Amino acid sequence: MSTAQLARDHCLASERVDAPIYGGRYRRLFEDLPALVVGEEALHALGRPGGPCDVGVEYRDDAGPDAAPAAVWPFFGQFVAHDITADRSPLGHRADPAQVRNFRTPKANLEGVYGAGPAGSPYLYAREDPAKLLLGPGGHDVPRNHEGIGLTGDPRNDVHLFMNQMQVAFIGLHNRLVDRLREDGTPEGDVFAEARRAATWHYQHVILREFLPGLIGPELTDELLDDGPRLYRPGTDAYIPFEFADAAYRYGHSQIRQRYQVNAGFGPCPVFPDLLGFGPVAPEHAVDWTLLVDVPGRPPAQRAKRIDGRLPASLIALPTQISGAEEGSDYASLANRDLQRGQAVGLPSGEGVARRLGVEPLTTEEVGLAGHGWTDETPLWFYVLKEAEAHNDGDRLGPVGGRIVGEVLVGIVDADPESYRSVDPAWGPTLPGHRGGTFGLADVLAPVG
Repeated sequence: MSTAQLARDHCLASERVDAPIYGGRYRRLFEDLPALVVGEEALHALGRPGGPCDVGVEYRDDAGPDAAPAAVWPFFGQFVAHDITADRSPLGHRADPAQVRNFRTPKANLEGVYGAGPAGSPYLYAREDPAKLLLGPGGHDVPRNHEGIGLTGDPRNDVHLFMNQMQVAFIGLHNRLVDRLREDGTPEGDVFAEARRAATWHYQHVILREFLPGLIGPELTDELLDDGPRLYRPGTDAYIPFEFADAAYRYGHSQIRQRYQVNAGFGPCPVFPDLLGFGPVAPEHAVDWTLLVDVPGRPPAQRAKRIDGRLPASLIALPTQISGAEEGSDYASLANRDLQRGQAVGLPSGEGVARRLGVEPLTTEEVGLAGHGWTDETPLWFYVLKEAEAHNDGDRLGPVGGRIVGEVLVGIVDADPESYRSVDPAWGPTLPGHRGGTFGLADVLAPVG
């Protein structure tokens, strides 16, 4: 299989994922709401080059005020997405949503890092020390086979440089915990399981105590953590709502910058094609995470783009080796892929969900499509982006997007009998942080010391 085929099959729009044959289901969260159905021509006009979803090739990342979130957060969001969702169904063949399967377990459990564990995925682990995960030579890349294909629990975690380097960072987190447990005298037979549990709980803590407050706001986060979700209550049969997977949680595409400074000597450059993955990472291309996440004592990191309904040029015109579509075609646009996914599974309009939640829908002016000949209500994905712009100046999600994303992320952690919220709700991180008494993503990516 060629690199182009691999990239196409494991790209951001992950409808064909080489993943284990297990997982869960997808289903509608608002099954009582009618689907928004619009003509394909009108739908795809939104995401074409020059359309309302295109930020334009002349857009500069410093064109306006910085967004509040650091540049790392949409990539962490993508890492979480790969952990809990994998939809193999072809983009144009999703007419029966009941047949769409999730080939990831809907748990925040670092499945893309651990695979099936040392026994089920031995190629991810050190032969002489199977409690530790493998890294590539030099420790700055994932391990690879003789053809350069990354050995990961989820091949999408090698799709571009930032995903690759986040995978490397979480491997490092696990291996540091192994060393620490051994120093503390943990019996060798318990070391791997204890390190995996601790790494997973630190990861869940980052999701619930840092990622979510920044994405949906501290008030809604506190409500969900204190009282639990009120719409998404999966019990022991966790599922992923289509409204989450095919709309609200795709907000991060609008946070991607035009260009990134990767390290002191590499950049600025776009994600695609410059940072395309599925090949060895040179040492000089290793990510300096202090340029993407705020670390005490270092200058402020690059910021994410504001959420405003527009995507950078690198995502509006994906290279063929990523999209699998002919250059210039509608499906070369990630915006059109997002819009098509929502329509294919019959998602309701954003206005319909807002009314269902008792939220005042956006005005025609706030949606901003009237000047483009749009006469229908708004696709949920685009509505979530414009709602973030209208309510929070693009720094975080609004009431519809925030409710869907928050309920699902808190809900899957609470439904997991092995999560820290289920096993030990009073647990707190044990690893040191740059800020005394706290632990966050910066401490995973750029650990103390």
